[in-house]
Amino acid sequence: MALDAERVVNGSFGELWENGEWQDNINSTTANVEISKNALNLSGRRWQSHKVVSLNGTGTASGYKVTSKMVQQNRWAEGERGVPVKTELISKLDDPEAFGHERIRLKNVKWDQITLANWTAGQEVEEETPFTFEGFELLDPIEAN
Repeated sequence: MALDAERVVNGSFGELWENGEWQDNINSTTANVEISKNALNLSGRRWQSHKVVSLNGTGTASGYKVTSKMVQQNRWAEGERGVPVKTELISKLDDPEAFGHERIRLKNVKWDQITLANWTAGQEVEEETPFTFEGFELLDPIEAN
């Protein structure tokens, strides 16, 4: 079966939701799970086996600065005894020509960086904010008909 180019998902239809609120200023999101393994050498075998020992979720949300929400949300970092904020993100891809839409929930998200100032005269202010997460859930998969 040949690839139907119209079914290739276009990132222009991506959305990022934080705690149920659409982040309409975001224009790029990544989320990855790194799988860490230990190598096992077993007697009688030349091939190493591998045991999964941990998972590490990381990502980045990028977009335009519209409000001070990110700084306000992370004011815990102003003091010596603040408690980091945990949040939930849902990435959604909903290209109307694709086989459907995909939603992935990222659990226990913690922001890794708070951009306090990053601007250049004559340019739109863009922010890139890395994060970690602890678990995910595929809410809606894209499946070929």
